[in-house]
Amino acid sequence: MADKKAILTVPGLEEPIDLPIYSGSVGPDVIDVRGLTSKGLFTYDPGFVSTASCESAITYIDGAKGVLLHRGYPIDQLAKQSDYIELCYLLLNGELPDANQKKQFETTITYHTMVHEQLTQFFKGFRRDAHPMAILCGVVGALSAFYHDSLDISNPRDREVSAFRLIAKMPTMAAMCHKYSVGQPFMYPRNDLNYAENFLHMMFSTPCEEYKPSPVLAKAMDRIFMLHADHEQNASTSTVRLTGSTGANPFACIAAGIAALWGPSHGGANEAVLNMLDEIGEDSEENIQHFIAKAKDKDDPFRLMGFGHRVYRNFDPRAKVMKETCDEVLAELGLENDPQLHIAKRLEEIALEDEYFVQRKLYPNVDFYSGIILKAIGIPTNMFTVIFALSRTVGWISHWKEMVSGDNKIGRPRQLYTGSDSRDYPSK
Repeated sequence: MADKKAILTVPGLEEPIDLPIYSGSVGPDVIDVRGLTSKGLFTYDPGFVSTASCESAITYIDGAKGVLLHRGYPIDQLAKQSDYIELCYLLLNGELPDANQKKQFETTITYHTMVHEQLTQFFKGFRRDAHPMAILCGVVGALSAFYHDSLDISNPRDREVSAFRLIAKMPTMAAMCHKYSVGQPFMYPRNDLNYAENFLHMMFSTPCEEYKPSPVLAKAMDRIFMLHADHEQNASTSTVRLTGSTGANPFACIAAGIAALWGPSHGGANEAVLNMLDEIGEDSEENIQHFIAKAKDKDDPFRLMGFGHRVYRNFDPRAKVMKETCDEVLAELGLENDPQLHIAKRLEEIALEDEYFVQRKLYPNVDFYSGIILKAIGIPTNMFTVIFALSRTVGWISHWKEMVSGDNKIGRPRQLYTGSDSRDYPSK
């Protein structure tokens, strides 16, 4: 029962409408507008920027303060003290695992990393020059044809097994997308490697030569996974929830999330950072300042990609951790003087000092630093969004699991109709 209410007065209605106000554990209050439909009214909120579409206990964001909590734990603490697999357990189950629970969870994920051998034949239906995201979207959507023994979404055990399979197999399929595009044989996962090491192994090893990532690079990869694991009700997560509300199987829901993530305004941001650096091209102070001036010109279409954020009106809390990791990776690989990376570092300095960017809080975000790290490690630009999808899978499946486990209703947004009124077809 809500102990507060909003009173809405509408022209044409004899009496005002009482709307319950609910308070979450943290964050702003929400006004329950569901009662408006009985009065023949709807709310109008393009982009859903002022709409709470669901109730969730997974992730909390305070954009004004630059806060990101997963199950109550600040992201900077998790990134420095935890790892991706432990974070997966936390997002799925609500609490951190004890030592035995974590070991069992790691073992479960490890022994689910193999994919059905017939799935490897599925890749041959794609052109070699297809974008890896196009391939990943198709392959993940096809998983229900290979793992149809766990598709009863009303069964808690089936939901759990599907979650394990998606988290475990996503690195394998992501690496397969890369290998297929470069014409190299697929590399099988290894049970003696951790999650991040296994992904790098499957990306860069060949039958002729084993790739052995340094601890610094493996940790950087793990942090990229962690910092992209979940981000509340963003476009792709909302897509997964909306798709899941129809009763669709989890593999189809995650494929829908991948499709939404592919958009350049969402998951393509770190790829756009590298494309921007390519556009800037010349590593000279005069040239960099030229593009800074273009970014400040509201009539110029050029924009600094990787700066500012839709939600955060302060510094992106993930960016602070990612910046430290970025510096560690560049030092490990001896790339401090790489021309393109030097441009990136100079842009960072300017954005943190220039009054234009500081006043508008256009600070470097997580995509800016993750793009630099991925390039330094040697991952192709067209794989950046694939890695984002890999990382975000646990967030998607956690939200899906939370939704289907509760009182779920099919999503059905309404609209403000602006077309023609009823009219008769012209007589002939």
